[in-house]
Amino acid sequence: MTDTAKPLALITGVGPGTGAALARRFAEGNYRVAMLARNADRLSALEREIPNSIAVPCDVSDAAALERAVAQVGDPKVVVHNAVGGAFGTFEQIEAETLRRNFEINTMALFHLARLIAPAMVAAGEGAIIVTGNTSAQRGKANFAGFAPTKAAQRILAESLARDLGPKGVHIAYLVVDAVIDVPWQRERLPDAKDDFFISPASIAAEVFHLAHQPKDAWSFLAEVRPFHEPW
Repeated sequence: MTDTAKPLALITGVGPGTGAALARRFAEGNYRVAMLARNADRLSALEREIPNSIAVPCDVSDAAALERAVAQVGDPKVVVHNAVGGAFGTFEQIEAETLRRNFEINTMALFHLARLIAPAMVAAGEGAIIVTGNTSAQRGKANFAGFAPTKAAQRILAESLARDLGPKGVHIAYLVVDAVIDVPWQRERLPDAKDDFFISPASIAAEVFHLAHQPKDAWSFLAEVRPFHEPW
């Protein structure tokens, strides 16, 4: 049973890494948390673990499903678009359908979310939409042809939202995570990497929470986080 007196944070892409850390951080920050992801079993387990959380199985690439999810949970004060579709390969290796689906998850889901939740935020004169991005939003390397175009488009869409909604009291921020996130599959892929090579999901969540609560006289749009020794 959730406490409906608490403000609502809606988080997409709640997996075992950054998404779960985001849900925990906003719950600790006195929010109800609506957790969206495709894996219903994982969400149910997190719902049992995290106080005032709501499991909402949803494929964010499905606009109708996303609309139903938002209608189910109500108007959020904060939205974090953390869902991500990724693929690695050159333009000759990546299937067109893969690029299209990644665009639906990364960019179109943000577009649909904004249309669904921004009117209530504007009416309230407050709210925040935070998008988790990465270095691919700023450059296109050869093996990121199925991913970087969608993240760059996502960043530009977020900037358009910020320029539109910011003067109306709604904060939009884009967080570039320039790092390898500390999740089990990355540890397996990089067994010789030291602990300080990675960025922890909790650290990302802490920065997202900070961005969502910046005072109106000092809003950031584009923010970056990386380990202290990361070359950039």
